[in-house]
Amino acid sequence: MKIMTCPVNGARPVSEFAYWGEVRPMPDPSTASDAQWADYVFCRNGAAGVKQEWWCHTPSNTWFIAERDTAKDLVLRTWLASGEA
Repeated sequence: MKIMTCPVNGARPVSEFAYWGEVRPMPDPSTASDAQWADYVFCRNGAAGVKQEWWCHTPSNTWFIAERDTAKDLVLRTWLASGEA
């Protein structure tokens, strides 16, 4: 069974988590062009490597960031988006 560590609830089965995509900066809504918005909404970096991703521990609705090596399918660390560990 795969295990992921929630920063609040500790080690839990990965089936308790939902993936919500790579962490990346959102364009400024007041200045972004249509092309910039389209790129942000539809284009993702699918290359294997170390990425920071949004995850949610669904039973507790705890949102956090996981740093994950997608090539090796390993979670390197997790932390709350607020910076609390």
